[in-house]
Amino acid sequence: MHTVERQHPTYTANKSMWRTYKDLYVGGERFRRAAGQYLISRNKEPQEVYRERLARVFYENYAGSIIDWYAATLMRREPVLTLEGPNEAGREFFNQFLEDCDRKGTNLSEFYRQRLIEALVCGRSFIAVEFPKSRELPRSRAEEDATGRSRAYLVGYEADEVINWSYGEDQTLDWIVIRTEWLKQPSVNDPAPVVATRWIYYDREEYEIYDRVKAGEEGEIRLTDRGRHSLASQNRVPVFELKVTEGLWLMNKAALLQLEHFNKSNALAWALTMGLFATPVIYSERDFKQVVGESYFIQLGQNDRFGWTEPEGHVYQVAAENLERLKDEIYRVCYQMTQARNPQDGQAQSGASKQRDFSVTQEVLRAYGDLVKESMRKVLLAIERERRDGLRIDVSGLDEFDIADLGTELEEAKKLLELGIQSPTLKKQLFKRVAQKYFCDSRQELRDQISEEIEQWFRQTPDGDMKG
Repeated sequence: MHTVERQHPTYTANKSMWRTYKDLYVGGERFRRAAGQYLISRNKEPQEVYRERLARVFYENYAGSIIDWYAATLMRREPVLTLEGPNEAGREFFNQFLEDCDRKGTNLSEFYRQRLIEALVCGRSFIAVEFPKSRELPRSRAEEDATGRSRAYLVGYEADEVINWSYGEDQTLDWIVIRTEWLKQPSVNDPAPVVATRWIYYDREEYEIYDRVKAGEEGEIRLTDRGRHSLASQNRVPVFELKVTEGLWLMNKAALLQLEHFNKSNALAWALTMGLFATPVIYSERDFKQVVGESYFIQLGQNDRFGWTEPEGHVYQVAAENLERLKDEIYRVCYQMTQARNPQDGQAQSGASKQRDFSVTQEVLRAYGDLVKESMRKVLLAIERERRDGLRIDVSGLDEFDIADLGTELEEAKKLLELGIQSPTLKKQLFKRVAQKYFCDSRQELRDQISEEIEQWFRQTPDGDMKG
């Protein structure tokens, strides 16, 4: 084994878990293809029955939707980047960097949304800071900017792509090995694409790149590039880790519940399907050897009886209730009980109870926001130090979330109006808030016009009497 292929013990222990967590997050066809790893076979179940159950498999993906909701809600309002300093060229670079941080047209918010999703699924994700490589040193900063060598960009890596690492006494990386794989077909005349593998080694000053194109079972690993990396002057590895705590690792909290729900929902669906095909029952004291079917008839003796059997359904009701409880538990451990409740179940929830549930979700969102802001701050400061722009950089925002639904807003507004508080200002602000909530996805010009019309209406009706 080449030294660059060696794997960290933690990576070896976790790689199958990461694969399971990604299957649970993605769902769909990816999960269906891997369903044989997750659909549990019953004791002494005939293989043909198990294969038929596997062919009918389905997956209700709650965990994936929850993770996407958190990432989308957190990044709905972009973070605010504050740049202080007289360097206009540096400010212009960072403004461009916010709109395209990876040289692929991805803005910084979207880039971090993807990294956050990876962290919520696998517990961590990685961000590498790169500068365009050049064999010749620039003669001046102007030449460096003109040739694009100072144009920093980011590269995202998933948890299972980082195969080996070591931390120093200061708890920062001493070195790291990243492995990526992709299908490669050099030309249209090649019979089929082959798997290309690349290893990137970083230490505190240098990088090394190894490549292997797997033509058969094995292929030679060759060193294809090496040199000083982008943050060598800072004596640090140019890779930053975005890691969530155990309590905020959503997929780790929901995975076992999601697998249990998957197996029980498929078992119930199979039982219901089989229950649609009633089983014939012959009550007779003699041997019965006739063929039973739609194109046949049966002959019964004087005391013989014929009937059909089907399940009474009690266990089905218990199973359905258990599935509902499992679904609620998935939402509960992910701090989203308000999303679990079915509005048709007849159980009304008070506004205060909803507010408590929302407050918990908001605190979790703020925790994720703090993690993202801190990671952004470290990355941007590292880039600024390498570019020597002389700017002071800070990242704020990601701490205000509008997650209450319109129904809750209307209910609270109605109760507040019913108190009979004689305050036109209160009524005016209340109407504005509800209108802004309802038209939150409309153009800003339309929302401004609605607010202005509410202002005009209250100026004409000072007491706020809607009947007037």
